[in-house]
Amino acid sequence: MTNCKAKSCGRLRRWELALLLGAALAALLGVWLDRQQSELADKVIRLHVIANSDSPEDQALKLEVRDRILAEAEALFTAGASLEEVRAALEEALPTLAAAGAEAVAACGYRYPITASLEDGVWFPTKEYGSFALPAGQYTALRVVIGSGGGQNWWCVVFPPLCLGSVSETAAETAASGGFSDDQIALISGEDEGYVVKFKAIELWEQFRSWAEGG
Repeated sequence: MTNCKAKSCGRLRRWELALLLGAALAALLGVWLDRQQSELADKVIRLHVIANSDSPEDQALKLEVRDRILAEAEALFTAGASLEEVRAALEEALPTLAAAGAEAVAACGYRYPITASLEDGVWFPTKEYGSFALPAGQYTALRVVIGSGGGQNWWCVVFPPLCLGSVSETAAETAASGGFSDDQIALISGEDEGYVVKFKAIELWEQFRSWAEGG
């Protein structure tokens, strides 16, 4: 009986050790994933346009406002501008951007108010944009809210100018001009074959961290 108990205790200790080891590896992986996302986020300003509602009309209006905001934002950028310079230009132009969005709304026959703000720590899910993708996490964002802001969002990137219509460079070239490292360019452009798995892992880690912090 004593020998059986000893063997049982030995199995339990091995099981506990495996559990602790797994938890430690998960924590290390989480820290690594979090660092990768944070390093990307430090070089990006996202665009977040929120529709008044999910009606087909309001969703179509959202795209009209998006196009006007992108056109206005493009006029603010000078070649070779740094993220800090672009951020300062956007902050100064927030009233102009809101007014431009309101003009787009009025041109479509609506009277919704428009707000434009530059906010840190805005949550974005993993998002693919055709030639590139960005992992889930918190980013600085130019947020444009139409009316009550009760509809679906539209996400993209204003810096580096990956979503501006006149950009002739590839996503990789534009990201490089924005200060992305070779590894980061490979990650967002899909040249890193495991980027989908990594992005999903980052999203799961961010969700777990938010849950653990009571978010």
